[in-house]
Amino acid sequence: MRTTTELALSEETRLYDVADWYDAEALLTNDERRVLGRLRKFLDEKAKPLLGEYWERGEFPEQLRQPLIDLDLMEPEELTWDGGAARGIYQGFRIFELARTDASLATFYTAQAGLFRTAIRVGASPEQQREWMPRVVDFSLTGVFSLTEPEHGSDIAGGLATTARREPAHAGEWVIDGAKRWIGGAATADVLAVFARDVADGQVKAFLVPREAPGVTVSTIHRKTALRMMQNAHITLSGVRVTEADRLHNVNSFKDVAAMLRAMRSDVAWIATGIQAGAFEAALKYVREREQFGRKLGSFQLVQEKLARMLGNVTASLSLVVRLTEQQERGLYRDQDSALAKMQTSLAMRETVALAREVVGGNGITLDTDVARFHADAEAVYSYEGTHEINALIVGRALAGASAFTH
Repeated sequence: MRTTTELALSEETRLYDVADWYDAEALLTNDERRVLGRLRKFLDEKAKPLLGEYWERGEFPEQLRQPLIDLDLMEPEELTWDGGAARGIYQGFRIFELARTDASLATFYTAQAGLFRTAIRVGASPEQQREWMPRVVDFSLTGVFSLTEPEHGSDIAGGLATTARREPAHAGEWVIDGAKRWIGGAATADVLAVFARDVADGQVKAFLVPREAPGVTVSTIHRKTALRMMQNAHITLSGVRVTEADRLHNVNSFKDVAAMLRAMRSDVAWIATGIQAGAFEAALKYVREREQFGRKLGSFQLVQEKLARMLGNVTASLSLVVRLTEQQERGLYRDQDSALAKMQTSLAMRETVALAREVVGGNGITLDTDVARFHADAEAVYSYEGTHEINALIVGRALAGASAFTH
């Protein structure tokens, strides 16, 4: 007799063939699977037909923006009807589903649902959260996480150059000067969550800056070879005035920023895992259909060895992010855990997309098989939310009990 779990995960309802291995999908409830199925239908029918064209054009398909928001994926009613929040495992698989379709779509959605929401959840006071969080969830207040600078990425903790100073002549006002770079989605956001160093005490503060405030200039970064659909921006802030009410009151040092990064690295690990799944599935489809020497490509020993390695990477990465998510759901957030997950899944992602490109051959550099998008976009994901080296040093610090970061 089949168990309840086996019945729940029958062929009619299963979403992820790749999750058959060690059965990660069994952790989802039927309601969660139903919401993800709604997302899958949208991505397959509305998004996928546009991806190659818009990736090549280097433009985001704006016609997908509102329909994606309307899917109500952040806190779906059917998962929160009892007043609770959507579970972490659902949120992880939501990222996975987006990333296995396209990295830019995943980055676009997590810019709001991950980065900006985390800035409010961790950085805002309880009063500010009551005002802003409902608007973040329904996208009536859109924002971006503006930390990285033109000259400071990995060294941002000590090198943050954007400044904020109290305006003596206007009580309760701050003046911000500086620049931010690689900020995805900034050109269409309502506000920018800007991190700046307080000139008075040298500590990091955070502010919600209206995108159209005087002194704010946002320009799109062009000539990219990865995440081409995602509109990353260079932001210049010159004498921008912000009220104390728009300062995130729980951000008073870089330690508070680090608490946000701890959570966000987990999201990027899910993106890296989803990209692997998308590349693997595209490659598998290709080798099952393509013939060489009178046989299907998938029947050759060396191709099967590469397929097995790809699946091993996807399965190991999925197991890692699922376990990390379960741990964080219990309230245990540690730098070394999220850093290890981001480091390892990104490393596996690089190998997986390269193997996918190999088995698809010359067609793997065209947009027709989808593999090329994953292959190129993986390079951006490999670096953001902490390079391999930075995350490795975070893990190494926990292992050795001593920091190897330079000062």
